[in-house]
Amino acid sequence: MRDPLSEVITLLRPRAVFSKGISGAGRWGVRYTDFGQPSFCVVLEGRCLLAVDGQDPVTLETGDFLFLPATPGFTLSGFKPVTPERIDPKATRASTAEVRHGTRKGPPDVRLLGGYFVFDSPDTALLVTLLPALVHVRDVARLSVLVSLISEETNQLRAGRDHVLTRLVEVLLIEALRSVPGDGAPPGMLRGLADARLAAAMRHMHGDPSRSWTVAQLAKKAALSRSAFFERFIRAVGLPPMEYLLVWRMAVAKDLLRGRDLKLVEVAERVGYSSASTFSTAFTRHVGQPPGRYARGV
Repeated sequence: MRDPLSEVITLLRPRAVFSKGISGAGRWGVRYTDFGQPSFCVVLEGRCLLAVDGQDPVTLETGDFLFLPATPGFTLSGFKPVTPERIDPKATRASTAEVRHGTRKGPPDVRLLGGYFVFDSPDTALLVTLLPALVHVRDVARLSVLVSLISEETNQLRAGRDHVLTRLVEVLLIEALRSVPGDGAPPGMLRGLADARLAAAMRHMHGDPSRSWTVAQLAKKAALSRSAFFERFIRAVGLPPMEYLLVWRMAVAKDLLRGRDLKLVEVAERVGYSSASTFSTAFTRHVGQPPGRYARGV
């Protein structure tokens, strides 16, 4: 049976990594406006404060790893009161040189290695809703190693660089997401997969989206009554089972429509619809345009 987390990462298609060093000392603070692209960082040494819009502030310490799938606005600072410098990442010219905030001379209070990449998926916004808005994990050495490898590969023009970076980022994302304690995650895919009963049903949804699933059938896969499964799924995942299945089917359909030369009826069958017309109606309602127009990129 397929692994839902790996399948979501595969559909997101991460690529084009950029990374650089960041340090701060004394009285410092920076306020980054909404960026929208996925970003990550690892704390190499020291401590600092992070306040991400819509999330509780956190203290980042040596060895911490942070991943923001959509990178809303956030403030990064030292521990002394300060009016943060405002930075628009969309307008700032990319540079691989280390950025120093606060006191310029002397040793830094904190050093971080941060970066961002892009998702090539045509359904990024929808798929990202299945992931936590902020992933913060502590003392996972594998993540630090992966970030270091990504940084090294980013800054060297070696043969096969893009392919290596893509694979490294895929591994980084999976490693980061599975390092999050599932039962402590917000409602979403990770919390659902942390529940062994629900995970069994989710694996069947992802593994066979062409099947005409019912809530009763999925509840049986989870070894729960229909009502218990339905309520437990909503609490953990944040969506009713059939709505979650629809989200996944539409994500797969978008990938098939844009990436392969398939007839509409073939796409419909692969995502659980008995006819092209039924699929077309559902796709148009969900996406806002007919599948044919979507496939042409109009």
